[in-house]
Amino acid sequence: MAKVGIIYNDIKPIACKVAEQLQQEMVSLGVDVYLSTGSGGILGYSEPGRPVCYVRIEDVIPKNFDENLDFAIVLGGDGTVLSALRQLAPKGIPALTVNTGHMGFLTEAYSDQLPLIIEDLLQGHYEIEERSMMTVKLLREDTLLWEALSLNELVVHREALTSMCHFEIQIGDHAPVDIAADGVILATPTGSTAYCLSAGGPVVTPDVPVLQLVPICPHSLASRALVFSDKQRVKIYPATPNRMMVVVDGNAGCYVLPEDHIEAERSSYNARFIRLKSPEFFRILREKLGWGLPHIAKPSTKDFD
Repeated sequence: MAKVGIIYNDIKPIACKVAEQLQQEMVSLGVDVYLSTGSGGILGYSEPGRPVCYVRIEDVIPKNFDENLDFAIVLGGDGTVLSALRQLAPKGIPALTVNTGHMGFLTEAYSDQLPLIIEDLLQGHYEIEERSMMTVKLLREDTLLWEALSLNELVVHREALTSMCHFEIQIGDHAPVDIAADGVILATPTGSTAYCLSAGGPVVTPDVPVLQLVPICPHSLASRALVFSDKQRVKIYPATPNRMMVVVDGNAGCYVLPEDHIEAERSSYNARFIRLKSPEFFRILREKLGWGLPHIAKPSTKDFD
């Protein structure tokens, strides 16, 4: 008997409705179905008075979601996808991401396509695309305070009404560098089309084994995005007396005090996306972000006849 998981955005009525209908249909086909909500992968924010309150990366896996699950179907927008992949990656469960939100940059299909593709899914007629993730840790000396799995990026930034921050950043065994900025972004190739893109970083295709560091509003003409091998571990030290925040994938984070530091490296877990046809990254860039579209009207040859 096939075993399938469904992770859905339980605050969106359309996602709840589709999840219920999908469960009923798959059960009628003899499939063993397990449901969970995307909220399980949203780790929340720790508080200054409770510095050691993290959830272990492996503890966000939903009940009954194990290696015997054939695949999972994720219903929601990009935020739900980011949360769900954090829940699925430690067990290597592939996910079909279905858009019931807005842009859906990370989604593969739309909810109205599900009746047409369920049979293909159950018969294994799909490809799997693996994408790298990061393990992010907040430490105070040798004590682990907080950790998370990241598909897109980590962002370290100042709190409201504080001055510009200084960061001391070490990449691998290279000499540390000092960056003065409102914050810094460390991103995977998947994250290069998220916050990094808005901050002026380059777009990186998902198959390139790199990370990129992008300063946010740097106070220097020399501070620019840096792309480097994802075999390098990155350490970020706050070089300022102000309290800061570290946010992972836009939905999980904690405070960073002056005595803390952040370590990030490529995770041993990969996000596994189900693709109904061969992945075509440039097509997604064009359809979702308008990359490569003509931006001026070209004269017709008829105008010269």
